[in-house]
Amino acid sequence: MARKRKIIVYIATSTDGFIARPDGSVDWLDRPRPKGNYGMGAFYRSIDTCVLGRKTYELSVSFGMRDGYAGKKNYVFSRTLKKAASPKGIIVNEGVAGFAERLHAEKGKHIWLVGGSELVAAFLDSEQVDEFIIHVIHTMIGEGIPLVAPRHRNLPLKLLASKTFPDGVVGLHYAVRKNLHT
Repeated sequence: MARKRKIIVYIATSTDGFIARPDGSVDWLDRPRPKGNYGMGAFYRSIDTCVLGRKTYELSVSFGMRDGYAGKKNYVFSRTLKKAASPKGIIVNEGVAGFAERLHAEKGKHIWLVGGSELVAAFLDSEQVDEFIIHVIHTMIGEGIPLVAPRHRNLPLKLLASKTFPDGVVGLHYAVRKNLHT
């Protein structure tokens, strides 16, 4: 039976597959966005839950998002943080599989797996990622943090949609194939 709530990785990468520079900087993403901001508004309305790793959460806080993503439940996976910068952030220090199964079972909208690389890999290890929406930015940064921690290289995906935006950014929407017959 298909899951009603999907866990979706919605993220931007450089053309060479990195989500950030080695130091975590995403300065290369600072660019004018086209009307519609690559469909972010529609995606944001389709979710009610955000799941972040500690480093991604701390980067969000540094951008002034102390309360996390507005109007959403914000879960932060961390082995070191005892509490979030705001009461609106919920620290998670349990295994991914059980946590994700509970989220899938709850009523609600879809779930945004914001990142980073290690958390995406952990969700993939537990077979909990349903879709990827990747916006490929036409910039190469040479080195950095990959979209997924290096242990995942043979993940079958099914292309659901692709779109080229006026500024040259390419949006790719994939379903994670749970077996080779889907």
